[in-house]
Order: sequence, then C-alpha cells, then structure tokens
Amino acid sequence: MNHDSPPRPASGHVTLVGAGPGDPELLTLKALKAIQQATVLLVDDLVNGAIVAHASPTARVVHVGKRGGCKSTPQSFIDRLMITAALEGESVVRLKGGDPLIFGRGGEEVEHLQAAGVQVSVINGVTAGLAAVSSLNVPLTHRDHAHGVVFVTGHAKPGDGGTDWPALAAAAQQTKLTLVIYMGISGAEDIQAGLLQGLRPETPVAIIQNASLPEQRHVVCTLGALQQTIAAERLASPSVIVVGDVFSGMLAAASASDRQRTA
Repeated sequence: MNHDSPPRPASGHVTLVGAGPGDPELLTLKALKAIQQATVLLVDDLVNGAIVAHASPTARVVHVGKRGGCKSTPQSFIDRLMITAALEGESVVRLKGGDPLIFGRGGEEVEHLQAAGVQVSVINGVTAGLAAVSSLNVPLTHRDHAHGVVFVTGHAKPGDGGTDWPALAAAAQQTKLTLVIYMGISGAEDIQAGLLQGLRPETPVAIIQNASLPEQRHVVCTLGALQQTIAAERLASPSVIVVGDVFSGMLAAASASDRQRTA
C-alpha cells in the first residue's frame, strides 16, 4: 500500500510588470508576453483597460486599485493574494502603472514574496516622469542645462518627515539637476516653499497631467508661480511636476506668446 502524500502542484511565480504611463503602445513586448501568459492578474487602478484586454480569456483578473488621495486596497492584502496564488501554482502578474520599481512599491513586494519563498521577477515599464517630458520633446538631461535627474515623491509615507526640499533645491542648483516630482499636486504649496529656499523663483517648471493619454494637458510656468498656476489651471492628479532649466526654451516661448496676446 502506497502511503505517499499526493503530489503538490508545481509552485507558481509572480512577475511584477510595468504597464507604462497609460498609452497602450508604450507597453514593452516582454510585458505583453507576460500578461498574455498569466493565469492571475492583480491590476492597479491607473492601468489602461486596453492593456488588461491582452490577458487570456481564462485568466482571473483582480482589480486592486491604488490611487493617491483615494481609498486603496491595503498593501498587506495584495501581498497575501500574490503569495497565495503563487503557492497554488498560478502564474501571477502584478500589473502596475509606470515602472514597478519607481514609486510602485515594487521593492516592498519583492521582499515579501522572497520571504515567503515565492519566485519573483520584474519587467520594467516606461515611468510617467520620462513619458511626460518626452511627450513635450524635452530631455531630462542636457549638456547645457542638466547634468542629472532626480525622481522624488511629493507624498511622504505616514509618520515620515518626507523630502528635505531646501536641501534638494540646493543640490539641484549646485549640480544642475532636473527634479521629477511624483504625487506632488496636493503638497505643491509646501514643495514650492521648500524649493524656493535653494532655487530661483524664475526656475522653469512644467506640470503634466495624464501623461501619454489623449487627455494629457500641460502647463509651463516658473517655480515662483507653481501653486498659483496649479489652482488657476485646475490641474489634478495624476500629474508630474518637473523642475529645471531643461524647460527654459518652452518657458521663453510661452512668455512670448502671452506678450503677443496682450499686445
């Protein structure tokens, strides 16, 4: 008589997939393949439905919305879903807007999955900060204007002091850096005040809302007018705030256009 236990299903795995900023055509071929092969997809709120449509008709799709300023699915619940499905032998795709490792909690999820003994891999996506600036034909780095770029969050973790904006401004001024600020609309007033301690009020700023989507809109202004411009133009999340001299040309053109209209 065979007393051996029945064989367990083969262990599954989790792939953290970057869906990009919204435009389905910015999805990578590798990401597309992973989505098509997944048996379970956990989908963030900002992922375009046209991307989710590439999933297999037999795949289980779970929407685990995460949007700044709104009620979100607890991260601990998402972690448990991924681990449980993978240990049941599923091929899990955690589908995230932008890039999983840039303000997507991808690092935290990798740590939880590895601690649970789950195989995990990451497929990068185009991050919103890059897509937003590229859509305006502006570079993040430039030999004359920016020797580097900093991606920074404008939304601090509860209990965290957040970014030291004056220190960052001083570094940006000294080193010629472009600052790409995610999730900064709600805290724009404090961000502006902090950055003005190290940067000139005339420093160019661009605010890009819904980057890469048909409804994208943008405004170029000065750092000194940042909060006033956001309020006047009724800009809202999801938006990226980009600070730096790479927008000098656009700011000059916008100022010239304003002068012509008022002449």
